[in-house]
Amino acid sequence: MKRFTQVKGIVAPMDRANVDTDMIIPKNFLKSIKRTGFGKNLFDELRYLDEGQPDQDCSGRPLNKEFPLNFPRYQGASILLTRENFGCGSSREHAPWALDDYGFRAVIAPSFADIFFNNSFKNGLLPIVLEENTVEQLFQELYANEGYELAIDLQQQVVVTPSGERFSFEIDEFRKHCLLHGLDDIGLTLQEADAIRAYEERRKQQAPWLFGAVK
Repeated sequence: MKRFTQVKGIVAPMDRANVDTDMIIPKNFLKSIKRTGFGKNLFDELRYLDEGQPDQDCSGRPLNKEFPLNFPRYQGASILLTRENFGCGSSREHAPWALDDYGFRAVIAPSFADIFFNNSFKNGLLPIVLEENTVEQLFQELYANEGYELAIDLQQQVVVTPSGERFSFEIDEFRKHCLLHGLDDIGLTLQEADAIRAYEERRKQQAPWLFGAVK
């Protein structure tokens, strides 16, 4: 999993509430479990004017010119700004996979659906909860300033605007540790690799039949 320490980047708007996981990545793209390749189909039904298919080359598909992610000013965005209850709906991990594969490192909203919130941390995506009036302020600044960027410092737990205004956010210490060090569940387990090997050696002595040592 990629480490998250500090990110400074262009902010893109998803100015609607209750964006569900099927809108983030439609169900017809869930056949793969490789974690990569989903970025081109992020918000597929909103980004394109035709119906997308898995493994399709999207370079020639007709774009919805009214959808913000297709605006030139938001190209290369690494921070998504959205409204309350982002990530509601089914519990697909493909949603944070798609956001990450597109290039987003953080999502800022007044609230998130619980399962999406948890899945994001496990996949290196930082969901930041800020007050609704703060999110509204950021939307207004974003719309008024092309190329609007925010800086996020996970160690200090702050979001910093171009004017230097700072907004603090809360995060569980264990989740913060995992993001700072790039540790997903597998990474955490591998930190105990020596202890696991030692345990297996002891078990081989105690119960050799479990390891095929008895013929």
